[in-house]
Amino acid sequence: MASAAEPPAGNIALVTGLSGFTGRYVAAGLEAAGYRVTGLGRDENGQRIALEHRQQVLRAVADIAPDVVIHLAAIAHVAHDDAEQIYHTNLIGTRHLLEALATAGNTPRKVILASSANIYGHLESGILDENAPLRPANDYAVSKLSMEYMARLWLDRLPIVFTRPFNYTGAGQDISFLIAKIVHHYATRAPHIELGNLEVWRDFSDVRDIARAYVALVDRGVAGEAYNLCSGMAWSLKEVLAAMEQIAGFALPVHVNPALVRSNEVRRLIGSPARLEHCIGPQTRIPFADTLRWMYDSARAAPPAG
Repeated sequence: MASAAEPPAGNIALVTGLSGFTGRYVAAGLEAAGYRVTGLGRDENGQRIALEHRQQVLRAVADIAPDVVIHLAAIAHVAHDDAEQIYHTNLIGTRHLLEALATAGNTPRKVILASSANIYGHLESGILDENAPLRPANDYAVSKLSMEYMARLWLDRLPIVFTRPFNYTGAGQDISFLIAKIVHHYATRAPHIELGNLEVWRDFSDVRDIARAYVALVDRGVAGEAYNLCSGMAWSLKEVLAAMEQIAGFALPVHVNPALVRSNEVRRLIGSPARLEHCIGPQTRIPFADTLRWMYDSARAAPPAG
């Protein structure tokens, strides 16, 4: 097992979703660890190669011959309204990638797949570890759990590690995601904000902590294991709003929009990071209030849209 101080045995890292929110932070961490990072690239028309296009993926992976893979590309929004696209991207697209990796003639020494904590479903009390019952409550979660089951069919050919990220955020996240939306409204001094269910609790992490965990798992993750990526602490949405009031120095009126209240909303989602820390060591996490401040300052410094 390689230590953190040792250079990687092979130095080509394939990160799907490289240009996405998480991908940019993961790429920076891999580059700092000595990897040459690449995405799947572009087709003959200059378009990014999509996982749904099997032959393109087969050719791209064979050309890249990656030493390690972190698969982040997915439909990542729980409220995405095209169920067919969710399954085709998250399940079939992942299968295309695994097929390509298994048949390219250069077996990576680690393949990390991003699943989701949403596969646990509803939590009435307590903290979820990786042995908790799996009760997905929406199409996004079902697609991720299906992906995990499908990927296990490839464990005899690929060293696959599963990650189950809980909620995380940071500067640069799209404002369609809850925390980024809230921070954006405060940073732009919007007259009010429309939200859905305020009675929710989430285990929020900083994307920089999540990226560090991915990079550490490249060396230390055990094939076949699943790891929660989480903090073990929960913030209520009301606590997030109160923290933003302190950071911004003003209160933002909140309007509850019934159209934003999901009937299958997971009320509480809190994870145990014990297995992850046993694997990669104790983690010093960025306090979530500091994450909110970083996001607010970054949003305030950004040039206006348009």
